[in-house]
This record gives sequence, C-alpha cells and structure tokens, in this order.
Amino acid sequence: MISLLLTTFILSVLFVYLIMKYSSFLGLEDVPNARSSHKNVIPRSAGLGFVSAVLIAIGIFEFSHLVTYSYIYISIFLVMLVGLYDDKMDVSHRLKFIALFLIAVYVCVNGVRIDTLGVYFNYHVDLPIWIAGPFTIIAIVGFTNALNLTDGLDGLAGALSLIMFLAFFTIGIVHDDQLLIILSSTFIVSILAFLIFNWHPAKIFMGDSGSLSLGLVISILSIQALEYMTPSAMLFVIALPLIDTFIVMRRRIQRGQSPFKADKNHIHHFMYKMKVDVKISVMLLLYIQLALSIMGYQMRQENQILSLALFVLLLYIFLNLFDQRFRYRKKK
Repeated sequence: MISLLLTTFILSVLFVYLIMKYSSFLGLEDVPNARSSHKNVIPRSAGLGFVSAVLIAIGIFEFSHLVTYSYIYISIFLVMLVGLYDDKMDVSHRLKFIALFLIAVYVCVNGVRIDTLGVYFNYHVDLPIWIAGPFTIIAIVGFTNALNLTDGLDGLAGALSLIMFLAFFTIGIVHDDQLLIILSSTFIVSILAFLIFNWHPAKIFMGDSGSLSLGLVISILSIQALEYMTPSAMLFVIALPLIDTFIVMRRRIQRGQSPFKADKNHIHHFMYKMKVDVKISVMLLLYIQLALSIMGYQMRQENQILSLALFVLLLYIFLNLFDQRFRYRKKK
C-alpha cells in the first residue's frame, strides 16, 4: 500500500507539473471571463495529471483489483477524457450531459446501483430495478455536476473532495472494503499533490478533467458505502455540493432562468463576496464540510427519520442563509 500511495503522489506531482509547464503548447489554459475569480491566464486540466497518476499506479500495484473493477476504472478514464475535451474545446453543456449520462448508464448496468432509500417507520423503502436504475443514473450525473460546480475558488473542489475521500477511507478501513480503501486513499494522495500547485494563489486549475472525475468517483464510492451506512447519513458526508446545487437551481428558477445556466451565485461566490479573501472563504467552507462529514459518519446507523429530518433542516437553513434576495429587500 505504501508503494502504491508513494508512486501515486510522485506521478501526480510530475504529471501536474508537466501540464502546467506545457499548458500553452497543449492549449490547456483558462482565460478569465465574467464568472472567473482570477484575472490572469492560468494553466488548467490538472485533472488529466492526478487522475492518470491514480489509474497508472493502481494498474502497476493492484492489477487484479483493477481487473475486478475494470468497469469503474474505465468509467473514470472516460469521464476524464470528456472533461479534458471540454477543457480544450469548451463543449456545450448538453453534449457533456449526454456523455456523462451514457457513462453513468455503463456504471449502473455493471452493478453500481442505489437499491434502497432506507428504513422509515419500520418500512423498507426498497427500489425495484426499473426505478433503481434511472434513480442511480440521475444521482451519479447530478452529483458529478454538483462537484464540478464547486470548482470556483483556488483549492476548494480539491480540498472538499479530500474530506469526502477521508470519510470513505475511514469507512473502508472499518469494514475492510478494498474498493473504498484503494480508490479513496489513492485519490487522497493525488489531491494532496495537486493542492501543492492549486492552493491560493493557484498556479494551475484542475479543470473539468479533474472536477468531473472526482464527482464520478465520489458518487460511486457513496453508493458503495451504502452497504455500511444509511442513505440519509450519506447525505451529510457529501453535503456541501448537494446543498450548493439546490441553492443555485432554486434561485435560477425563481428568476425565471434555466436551472442549468452558469452564474456567480454559488455558496463560494457568496462567501468570497462577504470575506473578500479566497483562503478564508475556502477554509470556512472546508470546516463546514468536515463537520457535516463527521456528523454523517457518526449517524451512519442511527435513526434514519431523525438524520433525514436534520438534513432537511440543514438544507432549509442554507437556502435561507444564502438567499441574496434578503439583502436586496433590506436596501429597498
């Protein structure tokens, strides 16, 4: 395991550095626009580097594991390519959604499914296959995009993912689940390597090749971890991207806009406007996610009605706390 993690870290540092150095030649640069939090041209698509490092290292040291879960690693590779293509060509959201949908179908067909929503009032909410399949596909595509949307401040998406992977690693160790242990641990060290270059002020961005890949891996591990914890508790482990997506989609719908229209109204934009400091904004959000992930882990086998009610209350608080309409009403 030590050799696997050390190799992953070294390869991640090397690959990310090479992408950063040759980004101009590769056409992988992020040009600032109206939604950017940076003002200079920055290399991007570091995800190509740290995701490739994970795949190569696992292929070298855990080949039998790679073969056993080949469908998962193929899906990660395909999502990385989709993100890389988007980083380079800036494809439409519709085309990207179709690609993610097909990859999610591939994962679901190979057995990664959400078969139950838990037990409430002693009633098991089990999903028949014709519901479990579509529901899982929507969940995977939805969370993959949700994680992608958090990639708006230096270090944020990577560090949020790091916290979630730490939770999955803990669950994997406790229950001796090799998929959780290997995937989460390798991504932990690869993200740490990436954050060397991405922590504020960032020298390179992960791009969609990174954020979409991380979103897919976290969604797959979330489904895998449902063997050991309740679905309502899992919502806390991956809470912040979910809550952020609910907030921005509700706000867009209220304004009569498409819920998929890009803007600067995410939680991290709100925090940045309040603190006007990237590091403080990022750290506050990381503390929130860390607290929520710990809560989810602690409640992993607790009463599901209580944990679901707590998450709904949490969602309600965030929806109102980050509702910018209240600020506008005060000014009138």
